[in-house]
Amino acid sequence: MNPRITVITIGVEDLEVSLNFYRDGLGFPTAGIVGREFEHGAVVFIDLQSGLRLALWPRTSISHDTGLVAGAPNPIEMTLGHNVSSKAEVDAVMARAASAGATIVKPAHETFWGGYSGYFQDPDGHLWETVWNPQWAE
Repeated sequence: MNPRITVITIGVEDLEVSLNFYRDGLGFPTAGIVGREFEHGAVVFIDLQSGLRLALWPRTSISHDTGLVAGAPNPIEMTLGHNVSSKAEVDAVMARAASAGATIVKPAHETFWGGYSGYFQDPDGHLWETVWNPQWAE
């Protein structure tokens, strides 16, 4: 299989709250909520980089679409990594996330592997790691 991941979908409880956090708080570009005319169709698409989108979709809609019963969310099942170009940028992103209403789980710090990172949670508890990796410096 040749992986062609084009959309990462995260389940949310309140689409409006999540839209406000990502668009207004973090400044992520989006056209807002689309698909309201369809039952279980309302979704937010956020362009992350060329060929990759983040989708915010209500957990109830994911449950309906998959046929799976929604369980209790567990934030440690997955993290989303946001790699930046400097320690100062890690600090700036963490501050912006906090201002947007994120929960700072682990403040920015020196890592055991020589990098610098911090963790925050969005309104639904999804974990984001903001990280500077000196081996990936350009």
